[in-house]
Amino acid sequence: MLSIQTTNLTKSFGSLIAVKDLTLQVKTGEIFGLVGPDASGKTTTLRMLCGILPPDGGGATVAGCDIPKEAESLREKVGYLPQRFGLYGDLTVLENIHFYADLYQVTKQERRERIERLLRFANLEPFGKRKAQDLSGGMKQKLGLICALIHTPQILFLDEPTTGVDPLSRRDFWIILYDLLKEGVTILFSTSYLDEAERCSRVGLIYEGELLVADTPSAVKAQMRGKILELRTENNQKSIRMLEDIGLFRGLVLSGERIHVLIDDPEGGEQVIRDVLKTKGMKILSLLAVRPSLEDAFVSIVEERRKK
Repeated sequence: MLSIQTTNLTKSFGSLIAVKDLTLQVKTGEIFGLVGPDASGKTTTLRMLCGILPPDGGGATVAGCDIPKEAESLREKVGYLPQRFGLYGDLTVLENIHFYADLYQVTKQERRERIERLLRFANLEPFGKRKAQDLSGGMKQKLGLICALIHTPQILFLDEPTTGVDPLSRRDFWIILYDLLKEGVTILFSTSYLDEAERCSRVGLIYEGELLVADTPSAVKAQMRGKILELRTENNQKSIRMLEDIGLFRGLVLSGERIHVLIDDPEGGEQVIRDVLKTKGMKILSLLAVRPSLEDAFVSIVEERRKK
């Protein structure tokens, strides 16, 4: 069963095509990650699917509602957490929650139990009387999530919810998301963090408004052309510049303390890397073939698209 289905969904701002012919399916009860760099069309896509932004072309069905014809009906069925959530800093945690409960017309009888459950769910019970402006970044995101869930939506849209959040809070946020999946909530979230996308049921790679691929993380990696060599040197930044000058490699990505080199011929590529860096006086600490990450696959797929 599908909770979200789009066909050739398109949105332009003047001469800029923000989303182009987006055809996408999200299954009920899954967590789908929309992955791409800044200005790739992620936010525009989510805002169209929430009924906030009307599309210029194509169509979409979300929670059984036709977009944009039934946008008003849709808002009762979805929760949306934008990048900059509209918390009121001078209101307490509980006051913010009650404000959004009023907006969604949650009855007094229903909201008490929901609020108690959601506060426990997000580990915010001790902070009900604290003003939102005094919360940490991670706690603000949890409060935003509670406000988006107060009316018990069928589908939850999250726009880069962990950007700027510390690693511990990111982990807690993901624990909450997995618990929501157990309750049958469908989640579509956007992110530029490829490590987060690895945790999704399926991912869609979006670039310059076009959906390049949509599948499970393992299937996306399997589609990648070429092999990955993982290189570590005494100065990775300088090493990348040295290797870029050759123009031989399909991709060079700094991944933590290592360089991932995308190449068609790993044996020949390894010898070239050793020869070039030796000539430049750069010491190699390690060089070996590794399994590709989702980031490697994304770089490879984007490079293929650029060649067309």
